Amino acid sequence: MTAASARFLQIHTLASYPATLLNRDDSGLAKRLPFGDATRTRISSQCLKRHWRTVDDEWSLKNIDAPKSVRSREIPERRILPALEAAKVGTEEVRQAICEAMAIGLHGENSAKVKDRQALLLGQPEIDYLARKAIEIAERHADPKAAADAVKSLFTKSEKANLSALRQRGVLEAGLEAALFGRMVTSDPEANTDAAIHVAHAFTVHAEASESDYFTVVDDLTREAGEAGAGGLFDTELTAGLFYGYVVVDVPLLTSNLGDDPEFAGKVVEHLVHLIATVSPGAKKGSTAPYAYAELMLIEAGQRQPRTLANAFRTPCAARTDAATGALVAYLSKLDAAYGCREVRRHTAIEPRMLPQSEPLGLDALATWARDLVAARAES
Repeated sequence: MTAASARFLQIHTLASYPATLLNRDDSGLAKRLPFGDATRTRISSQCLKRHWRTVDDEWSLKNIDAPKSVRSREIPERRILPALEAAKVGTEEVRQAICEAMAIGLHGENSAKVKDRQALLLGQPEIDYLARKAIEIAERHADPKAAADAVKSLFTKSEKANLSALRQRGVLEAGLEAALFGRMVTSDPEANTDAAIHVAHAFTVHAEASESDYFTVVDDLTREAGEAGAGGLFDTELTAGLFYGYVVVDVPLLTSNLGDDPEFAGKVVEHLVHLIATVSPGAKKGSTAPYAYAELMLIEAGQRQPRTLANAFRTPCAARTDAATGALVAYLSKLDAAYGCREVRRHTAIEPRMLPQSEPLGLDALATWARDLVAARAES
């Protein structure tokens, strides 16, 4: 396989975290997953993507020169209405009618109240577009009902001035995050975007390891007065684990979502590789400092349908990087023997070890290799 024929990038990672609570469920406990012979600690794909999207560092998505996305239930109230007020158009009643009609157009008939809506991902160009339309409507209509009806027409099938009208070749109308991770707009199916980055839930390669941590809060003033007792008694769950993570990049779709710009697609992937390797998910940051880098990252570039290496850990292994790497190598070798090796591989590891048909690189070089690979595929 040549670099130019790579359709998919598969990114596999092993990352270890001690005494943390990386991702909680609705009861405040660590998320879990039954897999193989044991229950594992889990990190949801939503949690992983959220941290990759919002982190602020050298390789942040914010540092890529592209329109960003906004995820919120309150875009009409916090973006459209302020734009109307700043433009000083229409009466207060007209502005409010436009805002309410925008909410229904974006979120559906039963979404007049914020609590009844789901968060919607819109690109900044789309928000700017809707704000301009709202201002135009407020300038033309002095009657609140007429203004609301004009807003409603923006979201009808017969009207071309809806969100899908922003679809232009080379324009990230939905924002960078939507181009990567996709989005669904129920009010305008033509504005939907397929995800080019597929993210699996990460899980521990071994059985779950957790304990309940009981702790007290000391009341400084009662202690100063010589009184016994605590200001509060609390408990929380802490977990430790070595997690396997898996991400797939659909290179042609990513390139298409990014406006068919091969260099731009490569740059995004370069950032993404750094983010996956170095950005940690985690709650309770102040009390657990849940930060770690991946101890192993393997990238495979190929044309065939991707396949996870999670089954290397269907039988739990020891919570050590060498044991997990050994299990991964053994399973990958079996896959190669059964199906052949048609992928090009490179990896980064803190403990030197040869992986089948793979060349070791430092993280910077690995990210550059992935970038160049995507650019080459996009140009082919």
